[in-house]
Formats: sequence, C-alpha cells, structure tokens
Amino acid sequence: MNLLSIQSHVVYGHVGNSAAVLPLQRLGHEVWPIHTVQFSNHTGYGGFRGRVFDAEMIHAAILGLEERGVLQGCDGVLSGYLGSAEIGEAILDAVARVKRHNPKALYCCDPVIGNAARGVFVRAGIAELLRDRALAQADIVTPNQFELAHLSGGSTSTLAEVRAAVDAVHARGPGVVLVTSLRLPETPADAIDVMVSDAHGRWRLRTPLLPIAADGAGDAVAALFFGHLLRGASAGDAMSLSVSSLFGVLERTRQAGSREMALVAAQDEFVAPSRIFEAKPF
Repeated sequence: MNLLSIQSHVVYGHVGNSAAVLPLQRLGHEVWPIHTVQFSNHTGYGGFRGRVFDAEMIHAAILGLEERGVLQGCDGVLSGYLGSAEIGEAILDAVARVKRHNPKALYCCDPVIGNAARGVFVRAGIAELLRDRALAQADIVTPNQFELAHLSGGSTSTLAEVRAAVDAVHARGPGVVLVTSLRLPETPADAIDVMVSDAHGRWRLRTPLLPIAADGAGDAVAALFFGHLLRGASAGDAMSLSVSSLFGVLERTRQAGSREMALVAAQDEFVAPSRIFEAKPF
C-alpha cells in the first residue's frame, strides 16, 4: 500500500512523521511523508527551533505528485499535527485530490488538539477545523479522551458519555473511531483503556499504565492502527496489534530510561509484539 503521511517532523526524537513512518514501513507500506512543521525537537522540551511550513508548500507537494501521475496509486492519507488552520485546509484539499484519483483511498485523521495534562495546545482555529471540516472527510479518526470531548461537544467522564461521544463523532462522518488514553471511573489506577467502534461493533482493551510519558505515542499508534486496517485487519484486531506494539516500544523505552521512544531499537515490536493485549467486545 502507498500512504501519504502529512504531519509534523522533528530532527531529534520521535513525534509526527518521525514516529509514524518507520512503523508503517515495517508493516510493509510505502510511505510518502509531507511535513507540516520541521522543528529541532518536540515542543514538550520547552525550547525548540525550526518553522511551521505554509499551506502553499503542502499544495505544491501534492500538485507535484499529481503531475507525476501517482495519486491514483495512493491508498490512504494520514494526517496529524497541523501547525495552522491554513495547513489543515491544504490537507483536506490533498485528501479530496487523492480521493478523486482513487475513490477507494481512505483518510485517517489523528485530530491533534491537546490532552488532559496540557489542555488545548494547538493554534487558534485548528480544533474547530478538525471538528467542523475534517471529520466530514475522514474515514477513520483516532482521538484521545480529551480530544473526543472536543470533537463531540460533550463530556467523556463516564463510559456512557464516551459511548455517546463516539456516536456523535460517527454521525459527523468517520466510520471508524479509535479512542486512546481512556481513564474512566472503572479504570484501575495502574491501567489505561483503549476502545474502537465501527459498523460491526465496539471493542475495548486495557494495558498496564507504564510510569513514563513518551511524546509521539499517539502518533505511532494512529499510524499502526491505520496500517493494520489497510492490511485487512478488523477494527478490533487492528487496535489489539497496534496497542500491543506500542506497549512493547514503551516498555523498552522505560527500561532504557529514555525520554524519547525507543522506536528504532524496539522496531521488531511493530511486526511481532512481544505481548498481545486482546480486544474484547462490549
């Protein structure tokens, strides 16, 4: 499969495309990365250098691909951190162009807005664009619990509220909704939940909560989930495989005492997770 991955890039560390490309390649996909930003390191360090690219750069890259006649061979588009609302518009235009050339192509939107710890950390207009525009074009969306609340406009404090929020997101367009980093009243303090919903049902799994905070984990799991779906896995199996792989990478990262994910050292986890967490219908 040929995948267009449009998201951020860092020189040092693993977030955005630097967290997504290698896992997808290890799954056997050809990846065409376009960077929305290029920073020296991720912003979680407090200081960084680099720049946010403009929408025209995205348009130019897509136009070049169109001129080469390769968009009809593009099987999917993955987007992540946008950088600006204008870049978001350029990505949606890219998705529309790809789908005109290949109506079977799928769009997986990782709607990066923020998280429970930091709140909203994207620029003005991005959260609204994701909710009001991107969901309508997306086939697959992969929010965390905090982002699910923003996209649905409702609370996500209980399982019933999460179910309702997922239904609200489905109603806006995406057929597949993967919700990561779920902490609900019934979630043990030393665990974290993940759930997925599609037309065939809903599945949930639980993993131990590792004592590390690794930026880029959401980017990697979105890429893995999309990659497994494109290989023909069911939504439940794709969630099980992607979360199991990420857990293996994070466990290796914890053992190494690293702030950055041990993405390269633990890359075999992408094709053969050392521990499988089973997705169970609910």
